[in-house]
Amino acid sequence: MKEIYFITDAHLGSRGVPNNRQQEQRLVRFLDSIKERAAAVYMLGDMFDFWYEYKMVVPRGFTRFLGKVSELTDRGVEVHFFTGNHDIWCGDYLQTECGVILHREPLCTDLFGKRFYIAHGDGMGDPSRTFRLLRAIFHSSVCQTLFSSLHPRWGVDFGLAWAKRSRLKHGREGGDPPYLGENREHLVRYAKAYLQQHPDINYFIFGHRHIELDLMLSHSTRLMILGDWITQWTYAVFDGETMRMENFEG
Repeated sequence: MKEIYFITDAHLGSRGVPNNRQQEQRLVRFLDSIKERAAAVYMLGDMFDFWYEYKMVVPRGFTRFLGKVSELTDRGVEVHFFTGNHDIWCGDYLQTECGVILHREPLCTDLFGKRFYIAHGDGMGDPSRTFRLLRAIFHSSVCQTLFSSLHPRWGVDFGLAWAKRSRLKHGREGGDPPYLGENREHLVRYAKAYLQQHPDINYFIFGHRHIELDLMLSHSTRLMILGDWITQWTYAVFDGETMRMENFEG
């Protein structure tokens, strides 16, 4: 039986992550290893550390990754790409050139008879005014138009420098603090509140936090935060009967 895979937070191209080429190659080896078994692959955001599409220009690099994604879609594997807070500026390039299904909002969907709520997770349950302000600026069409007026030489360089600063200020390559507990984790609190109004959800699947978390919210609802592809190399796989978190060792 075919399987469904979930991965997140590779931050390809990050200036705060050593050995970018090896990181990309490892991700490509993973995608190659599942191509015969995969019915779909869900990429939950921040696959790039910075991605901005000018009308006729996309960022340099990532050719091995984009080529493997294209190979998967050419084989009939659904590749769902969710925008995160580092790659929200997607246009139509990934759809038209690589064949991905692009999601800019959380997705509720049925997979093998189970109800899934899938999202990157940025901003969900986070009361920080600073974060909300930055998020509003980044999503603003006016601000995006102004940014587009910068030459890619400066625009992309600025974006990568900003992303590196954001990561290193936390003092960790992954960029996030360790698990804070159910009452302090924004995504856990968000999922619990959402579940009150939507009790049919079987799985909440999130990225963004760079931690591995597998938590039962009720007897029939499970929350998973998928770690990252910087230091943890984690992913989830669902075969229609069981959902499991695994680490790629290849």
